[in-house]
Amino acid sequence: MTEDRLALFELIDQSADNDLVRDMLAFAAGRLMEMEVEAHTGAAPGARSADRKTYRNGYRERAWDTRAGRIDLDIPKLRKGSYFPSFLEPRRTAEKALTAVIQEAYIKGISTRAVDDLVKAMGGTGISKSQVSRLCEEIDERVQAFLNRPIEGEWPYLWIDATYIKSRQGGRIVSTAAIVAVGANAEGKREVLGLATGESEAEPFWKDFLRSLTARGLRGVKLVIADDHKGLRAAASKVLNTSQQRCL
Repeated sequence: MTEDRLALFELIDQSADNDLVRDMLAFAAGRLMEMEVEAHTGAAPGARSADRKTYRNGYRERAWDTRAGRIDLDIPKLRKGSYFPSFLEPRRTAEKALTAVIQEAYIKGISTRAVDDLVKAMGGTGISKSQVSRLCEEIDERVQAFLNRPIEGEWPYLWIDATYIKSRQGGRIVSTAAIVAVGANAEGKREVLGLATGESEAEPFWKDFLRSLTARGLRGVKLVIADDHKGLRAAASKVLNTSQQRCL
């Protein structure tokens, strides 16, 4: 993973709590374990199969410490033999590889090749192309559901920050602006309200981004905190009609 790719994770991490990233890591890890166990048992959970080798026998808990926080894994147990997730083996860079895939899902939608590379990097074995494709679709669905969810309640304070990351488009690597909006409500709760990418930070891009937030229900903004960017200042005045403060 390059430093440019790490910038997105750090941007979200510094701006607000990272519950979403942790939840996505937990979800993907759980699905990978299910796929590996299916290969071990020879059949899907509850399915009848002549190829079945053994049955599941409950779960055991294990903590997995990541940069997004602690994740409590439920590791499947087998009636015959044993199973241990390949991505937890020593010297595996599992969390780093998995985070890279989650980032890619944020930026431009995840590819089956990215998930396939992830499985290999995590040491996964016995996982079919159809399973990789299914995992890819599930990750995309969860990320899109988060990015397009309704914004409820009032958010008087809105932090907006951006970074430039490297993204592959049309077979070439280009610099892409990634913007994160973090809101704070009257109780002090902070939440990532939106994320978008574009070729530049020009005023039209800011307008489209802020309008997408209001279309999802953003209201009650009294102060926008961001860098001193002319395009952003103009867009915030026209779309949100609110005061602005330069961040340090």
